This record gives sequence, C-alpha cells and structure tokens, in this order.
Amino acid sequence: MTTTTQSDRALSDLEYDLLTALQNKAEAIKAYETYIQDAQAMNSQPCVELFQRLREADMKTAQEIRHHLQQVMQNGRM
Repeated sequence: MTTTTQSDRALSDLEYDLLTALQNKAEAIKAYETYIQDAQAMNSQPCVELFQRLREADMKTAQEIRHHLQQVMQNGRM
C-alpha cells in the first residue's frame, strides 16, 4: 500500500481550498455583470446598486484570497 504524503501532492489541501474559493468568487463576479444588466433593463436602480456593491465586495474578497494563495504557494503556509 502506498501512502500519499503532503509533498507527493501537486497541491496542498489549503492551496486547493483557496483556489476553489477564488474560482467561486470569480464566477460570482461574472454573474453579477448579468444581474446588473438585468436590473438596468428593468430600470431598477436600487437593484443595480445592490449588485454593484455585491460585485465590489466579491472583488475585494477575491483579491484577499489571491494574496493568501500566493503566500501559501510561496511559503507552504501563511
């Protein structure tokens, strides 16, 4: 039986988790563009503004995740 160690893996669990979180944020940011367009088509400025705020928050979070991912990939941990 072969035992897989941390060094045998292409990605650590933490790297995988951060990449997955970043992907989820990227997909949400992309989706918000559609939501904003839909709200604009309905002339719903409050909804446009809500989706814009949500997109901005996810963009900031994605940047933070990216920073953590870079640190983990360079140093093996934070």
